[in-house]
Amino acid sequence: MIKRFLIEKYGKEVLKLQKKSYQVEAELIGSNEIPPLKETLAQLKQCDEEFIGYFIDEELVGVLSFKIVKDVIDLHRVMVHPDYFRKGIAKQMVDYVEKKMESHPLMIVSTGAKNFPAIKFYLKLGFEKSGESVFGDIGVVHFTKRLKRDG
Repeated sequence: MIKRFLIEKYGKEVLKLQKKSYQVEAELIGSNEIPPLKETLAQLKQCDEEFIGYFIDEELVGVLSFKIVKDVIDLHRVMVHPDYFRKGIAKQMVDYVEKKMESHPLMIVSTGAKNFPAIKFYLKLGFEKSGESVFGDIGVVHFTKRLKRDG
């Protein structure tokens, strides 16, 4: 089940899930310098992002966070507990945000340039590569998705 939640209520669970999920990305890209791995609970609670969670039997197994910036949906965190990889959870969460925020024309997201499973995932969802950058020693790929609008 997907539902929106306040980070104040689920912060500890999000941080725990974040460490497990982003450790997998760190291994894929060969760097432990991913900011979510170093984030504290206090920093997480001050991030000013909106959160949705994917719950199975009341257990938080997936989280997506985003901000709306100048009418663009900016996905910040898309994470799933490693025990639940490849079960469609991340896709369901992205689809949920896209549907709930359908009045916005654009969605953006970034991932590590060596995180090939995530790159494949975003391309499969209809995102297009929009650029690359470097954050510290980490190559980052940026994606954009134009959302369908009626009219």
